[in-house]
Parts: sequence; C-alpha cells; structure tokens
Amino acid sequence: MNASRMWTIVELELTQRTRSVAWWVLVCVYAVLLLGITALSFLVFLDTPDTGGAIYATIVYFVLLLVVLVSPTVSGNAVNGDRDQATLAPVQVTLASTTDIIVGKLLAAWITGLAFVAVAVPFMAVSMLGGGASAAVLGTSLLVLVVEIGVFSAMGVGLSALIGRPLFSVATTYLVVAAFVIGTLIVFGLAGAAIRTEVTSHSRWSEPVWPAACETDPGGDACLDGPESYECSEWETTTWDMPRYDRVWWLLAANPFVVLADATPTVYDRRGEPTDMFGFIAAGVRLTQLAPETEVWSDGCASSGAWSEDDEPNTRDLMAGTTPSWFAGLAVQLIVAGALLWGGWVRTRTPARTLPPGTRVA
Repeated sequence: MNASRMWTIVELELTQRTRSVAWWVLVCVYAVLLLGITALSFLVFLDTPDTGGAIYATIVYFVLLLVVLVSPTVSGNAVNGDRDQATLAPVQVTLASTTDIIVGKLLAAWITGLAFVAVAVPFMAVSMLGGGASAAVLGTSLLVLVVEIGVFSAMGVGLSALIGRPLFSVATTYLVVAAFVIGTLIVFGLAGAAIRTEVTSHSRWSEPVWPAACETDPGGDACLDGPESYECSEWETTTWDMPRYDRVWWLLAANPFVVLADATPTVYDRRGEPTDMFGFIAAGVRLTQLAPETEVWSDGCASSGAWSEDDEPNTRDLMAGTTPSWFAGLAVQLIVAGALLWGGWVRTRTPARTLPPGTRVA
C-alpha cells in the first residue's frame, strides 16, 4: 500500500463529487433540515430542566440518522460505479494496488461523510448553550459520529466491490444499514422472547386476626378497633417463564444509536439516576445484561425496619457492574465491515480468475 497513490485516488474521488451540483444541493438541504430541527427542539425543550441536554441529544441523533441514510448513496457504488463506466480497469493497470484502490475509495467516502458532521458542528455547539451538555459530551459524541461514518462507509465500499450492479449494491447497503438501525431492535426483541427461563416465586403475607366477637356480630363495636393481631399465611409457590434478554443484549448493542448513547458520558443526579436522553438509553441497554433471578422469595411477614432510598441500588451502581455496550456493539460493526471489505478486495484484485457474466472490463 502506497500513501501517495492512495491519496491520488482520494483526490480523484473527492473532485468528482464536489464538481457535481447535486452534492452541493444535498449539503444545503441537510443544513436546512438541521436548522429546522434545532429551532423546533428549542421550542419544545425550552422550559424543561435539562434544556441543553435534551436539545443536544435530539440534534446529535438527527445528525446520525441523516449520516447513516446518506452513507449508502456515497459509498454504495464506489467501486462498481467505476467498473460500470469502464474507468476502473485503467486505474488497475497503473502502479496502484488493489489495497490502494479500496482504501482510497473508503477514505474518500469517509471524508465525504465527515463533511456532513462539519456542517452539524455549529448546531451542536448552539445546543450546548442551555448548559445541559459539556465539552466531554460534545467531544465524545463527535468521535463516535466520525467512527460510525467510517464503519458504514466501509460496509458500502465493500458491498460495491462485491456486487456487480451499482443500483443493487446501493440497495443492499441500505438494507445493511436498516438491519443495524431497525433490525437489531426487532431481532433483539424476538430472540430474547424466544429464549425463556422458568422463574419460581415463593411468597407469603400477614393476615389479620379479628376478635372473636366479630364472628357473631360483624358490625358490632368490637370490630371497629381493627384486628387484634396478625398471623402469617402459608407459603405460596408460583412459576412463570421469563424472557432471557441477557443472552442477546449484544444484538441491541450493535445499533449505532445505542453505541452513541452508551459511549457518551452519562450525567447522574444526586440519587444516581441518569438525567439525559443518552443516559436513559444507555441504562436501559446495560440493564438487559442482568440475568433474572430464577428463585424469588417474598416474605410479607418479615420485619425489615424503616425503608431508605440508600437501601436500593441506583442505576449508576447497576451500570458499574455491566459490560460497556458501545464496545461490544462497535466490535460487531467492525467485524461486519472488515468482512465486507476483505470480500470486496478479493473480488477487485487483479489478475482476476473469474468475472461475473456481462462484467465490463474496459
């Protein structure tokens, strides 16, 4: 791999994109949409206690949504588009290797996606004026956005090299994006519900013992003073099936919106509960890692003394004992992206042993 030849390919790709009027129109439409979402967010969350955090999370999620929707268009025909126009073969006969071509097109698609993040940075900075987001939150979310753009660009470039037809590769890239954004939610819910564990519950409670006079005169004065004492009931055992989401939580972790929420530092209140949208999403995903108890005992006759908030574990303590979801989710994404890139490299390398029927070479 040669850095100079690789960067030449990047420059050619970026020059072709920036010369297109459609590219500038797309950027302008993107900026107008961000402006509208920012204005609406301020109107909706202006009177909330965490104005800055709510507005910031809304804008960042909107940026991520638009980026994952634009990525297939930018990278889904990076290789087979040149093959279809008979411009790939002249590049392959130069000193540029297959790795130079694949990595160069990946970097070009990545840089193109970063342009949308650059447009969104001023809007993200404005949303911090409410004080709900810190510099650490801004830096972390920007880093996650950059990484996610690179991951989905890699998937698009790999599919464009694997699939011969540009239209089909773009459509397939959209399907892969949809699988991570929506499919992970569906598969997580179905898989967790399909895997079940039997839970046994043992419970008893205290029953009032009424005065003997109440048996002969239920409406008499002796019954108005209430029961004289209480006695414990017999233990009652019930069973039911509990879904095991703790065995498939990594499916949900692969969702890019979950990766963003979990990687962003969570802000807690004095009780150890999250105060922002990112924190609530991260906590919900982390708590799915906890396995349910198969034996539950509930003794209503036991005297537990005065209850205090300190007796119950808070969300911050529960999250401290779980695996970071963003790490597992990003690992799944990188494995898929790496496999697609490797397959695209094998399909693009020269000399090619076999070519699909109808493939245009030069």
